[in-house]
Amino acid sequence: MTTLLIAEHDNASVKDATNKALTAAAAIGGEIHVLVAGSNAAAAAAEAAKLDGVAKVLHVDAPALEHGLAEPLAAVIVALAGPYDAIVAPSTSSGKNVLPRVAALLDVMQISDITAVVAPDTFERPIYAGNAIQTVKSGDAKKVITVRTASFKSAGASGSAPVETVSAAADPALSTFVGEALSESDRPELTSAKIIVSGGRALGSAEKFKDVVIPLADKLGAAVGASRAAVDAGYAPNDWQVGQTGKVVAPDLYVALGISGAIQHLAGMKDSKVIVAINKDEEAPIFQVADYGLVGDIFEIVPELTKAL
Repeated sequence: MTTLLIAEHDNASVKDATNKALTAAAAIGGEIHVLVAGSNAAAAAAEAAKLDGVAKVLHVDAPALEHGLAEPLAAVIVALAGPYDAIVAPSTSSGKNVLPRVAALLDVMQISDITAVVAPDTFERPIYAGNAIQTVKSGDAKKVITVRTASFKSAGASGSAPVETVSAAADPALSTFVGEALSESDRPELTSAKIIVSGGRALGSAEKFKDVVIPLADKLGAAVGASRAAVDAGYAPNDWQVGQTGKVVAPDLYVALGISGAIQHLAGMKDSKVIVAINKDEEAPIFQVADYGLVGDIFEIVPELTKAL
């Protein structure tokens, strides 16, 4: 059995989501080839070659692949799909955009958001906002799989796989790149951060969110998250949202400030290694999943905690 892993990268380096998806691919068994498709992405291909368990890196370089547009990337994957039994990608915005197109072009059923590999053809995935785990067995000759990276550890980087240059497939020319507006931050990326401090609607305003959550996150060197209620209220930007309709995270430490613990939020963070919750409502559902819970006023407790740190 041979697996093709689609690397997520920025043409200069491979993102941590790829390392975690590689761990899932290794659990499937067999040889693993990594596809690095981009423009001037030789550095990313060289980095992918160092990942543990990789037998070969396929490097496809073309101007149409510079910005990761779904259509030309899907065309490349389908053109290479012939010898592979499984095609795997991280369940990121990019993976969710590309792999359904690949599955449709190959006429197979995609298996989305797997959290465990039971057998080479059998996988576990969450359903009902994570309240149930579904075991899926696929009869397709080719498995097209996205991986919930929060459920897997990052693979190491001590390998030395060969890099093979492959010609790009013809661009279907169904989309064009217009532009991008990127946010810049000195903080760790939310989905790969080891510590996350999140705030909820109880903070009351964007100013209080900034005054309470941000100083604690700065002290801990943490990424900042937010519940959907806080985002909808305008306290925090969309890309900070953690939950079923936001980002799924599993840091070493997750600190929830003024978050009640709605089921949609728990679906995005309940796999965190250690969960700390501070909330004045002792009946808040967040305390059911918290390793450490403190009942009290966040506006009094959090500044004291920040000062103590």
